Amino acid sequence: MRPEHRFDRLEELLATRGSVLLGAAVLLTGGRESGEDLLQHALERVLRHWHRIEGDPEGYLRRTMYNLATDRWRRLGRRREVIGPPPVVAIADRAEQIDLRDALVRALAHLPPRQRAVLVLRYWEQCSEAEVAATLGCSAGAVKSAASRGLHRLRELSGADLRTTEPRIPEKSLPEGRS
Repeated sequence: MRPEHRFDRLEELLATRGSVLLGAAVLLTGGRESGEDLLQHALERVLRHWHRIEGDPEGYLRRTMYNLATDRWRRLGRRREVIGPPPVVAIADRAEQIDLRDALVRALAHLPPRQRAVLVLRYWEQCSEAEVAATLGCSAGAVKSAASRGLHRLRELSGADLRTTEPRIPEKSLPEGRS
């Protein structure tokens, strides 16, 4: 196969699925710039190994992207970062959507890498449990477990102030006499 023809497949993939891939990358990293960097790094790696890719280049690209994101989380050593207040949005009619998306990204940042990847694949990418398991190289049971734990943790965080790294403790859970 001519090299130009192989790269035409990649260009076609990016033209048709690029925005979806970028959306997943943004959710995995927590920001647009970081998401663009992650997708670009994954594309660079795919291009280096293009001669070995058989079948579905999108699947290879996705797996590469999720693996790179997991590697990044491990490198950061799960250090806590304080994220500043959300940016002021000039368009008032979409402010609520932006706030919800921002809260979701902040909540996802509190999850371990596996749970975060599973939730992004299952609910953002709308992949089946089997597809998630194949992408992440684990069992369907591990996907179900990670999704359950991740959703439980997101529910806990829904009452948290996500602009800081520490969740708020509901008053009911404090011992009597403390506040």
